[in-house]
Amino acid sequence: MSTAGIKEAVKEKYGQAALRVTNGRSSSCCGAAPAGGPSCDPITSNLYDSSQASQIPEEAMLASFGCGNPTALASLNAGEVVLDLGSGGGIDVLLSARRVGRTGKAYGLDMTDEMLALANENKRKAGAENVEFLKGEIENIPLPDNSVDVIISNCVINLSADKDRVLREAFRVLKPGGRFAVSDVVTRGPIPDEIREKALLWVGCIAGALDEADYKAKLKSAGFEQIEVEPTRIYRIEDAREFLSSSGVNVEEIASQVDEKFMSAFIRAVKPAGVASRTCCGPTCCD
Repeated sequence: MSTAGIKEAVKEKYGQAALRVTNGRSSSCCGAAPAGGPSCDPITSNLYDSSQASQIPEEAMLASFGCGNPTALASLNAGEVVLDLGSGGGIDVLLSARRVGRTGKAYGLDMTDEMLALANENKRKAGAENVEFLKGEIENIPLPDNSVDVIISNCVINLSADKDRVLREAFRVLKPGGRFAVSDVVTRGPIPDEIREKALLWVGCIAGALDEADYKAKLKSAGFEQIEVEPTRIYRIEDAREFLSSSGVNVEEIASQVDEKFMSAFIRAVKPAGVASRTCCGPTCCD
């Protein structure tokens, strides 16, 4: 798939998901309820506990399609500025906003109009005054250099066709000493082309996943230090059988090639304290 094709496929999927929530038809499995229906793939199920679910509007939970719970793992302090890349219905933004308090701020960035509308409605229902949702792409973050303390994201960076640019942009907007703390799907070892080439598996968080070593290398290339990849869920083929089959994959043919090769992980990194970003003004230094 081309970069433009991937972007449109992702936008269409998540726009439709937002409309299903708005119309009361969503059945996301990201909450505390056990997975069990056909829409409950092993990546998005059982991510938030009941205490977290009680803090936010139900619609925010229903519109969550992440692979982890970055707000439970990221260190957030009162007064900090947090940015969620690919914020969807706003669940992680709203949870972060409670942790940084009235003196802090939580931004959410999303490219899908339907998700932004849903997120702003969830913001209204939650009465969150320190939250702002921005329209834009994670490859071009609409915030100034050195303006964010913490970047979080929940299974969104893997959806981008230009992950190097996403990580460079994350580095740019972070303050010196700022933290990168995201949940994402990563792989270990080679993955069959049959997986990589399917659009449904790309928007389903599988086909675009980076090898964990490649993820670390790209973070280092972007300028980050103190890079860690901590697996939070390792998927067996039985976990993903229904999900892969429904996407047109012959599971029996590739079972040995994908078993325990995919995992959700919490990825941490730090922008060096002595490094401030500078917006590129020349014709060649931004790409």
